[in-house]
Amino acid sequence: MNAIDPMPPEEIRRKAEALGPWFHNIELKGGVWTAPDHFLGNYPAVKWQQFSEAIPQDLTGKSVLDIGCNGGFYSMEMKKRGAERVLGVDFDDAYLAQARFAAQTMGYDIEFRKLSVYDLGQLGETFDVVLFMGVLYHLRHPLLALDLIHEHVAKDLLVFQSMQRGSSEAMPVDENYTFWQTDHFDDPRYPKMHFIEHRYADDPTNWWAPNSACVEAMLRSAGFEIVQHPETEVYICRRVDAPPGAGAVYPAQGRTA
Repeated sequence: MNAIDPMPPEEIRRKAEALGPWFHNIELKGGVWTAPDHFLGNYPAVKWQQFSEAIPQDLTGKSVLDIGCNGGFYSMEMKKRGAERVLGVDFDDAYLAQARFAAQTMGYDIEFRKLSVYDLGQLGETFDVVLFMGVLYHLRHPLLALDLIHEHVAKDLLVFQSMQRGSSEAMPVDENYTFWQTDHFDDPRYPKMHFIEHRYADDPTNWWAPNSACVEAMLRSAGFEIVQHPETEVYICRRVDAPPGAGAVYPAQGRTA
């Protein structure tokens, strides 16, 4: 496919359908939509519209890492803003195939790589902007993921989003509580992470549902200062020094270790 011999819309539609189902509804060339019947509507564009102004409009010369890139929607939005290097990583081969196809169809030079969030240290580089959108609640070890992002790949800006359930309010939290103080645990505004043993929304990878206070506390605990909160689930953060006691752990590899 090139500018002289573009892929006709009917072929784009056929290939997009063959790569489905899609979670990202992306408008490809020729007016082809990848998930026109998405249960959340025109997703993630409807989400993007709520916080896009909080991210620099001009990313010329900047590097971007999109963790859990899915079908590549956010990776392409970063490229539209002039990012010099965009790397999308995901652990799902089907999503990576969709992302590569979408980027190729739209003419964007984006690298996509199969990589777990727990293996970010393998990249050996840091990025000006890190996107961590809709991943935290799918992880068995969510705080470890934030620690690894801080330690290995975040240079400056972190754009974070997570599904949240429970109270959207936060309460003032003391620096310390005695062993006999327990009332704060029952306050819905106290940081809480709800564990999902089985399924939520028919998805076996939905492991956690934090409330707002929990998300904010986890970000601070991992060394990210919240500078904007432009949308209910989205936080714009700056990397700062991690607080005492924070940091990633590195278990020995192998089941017999």
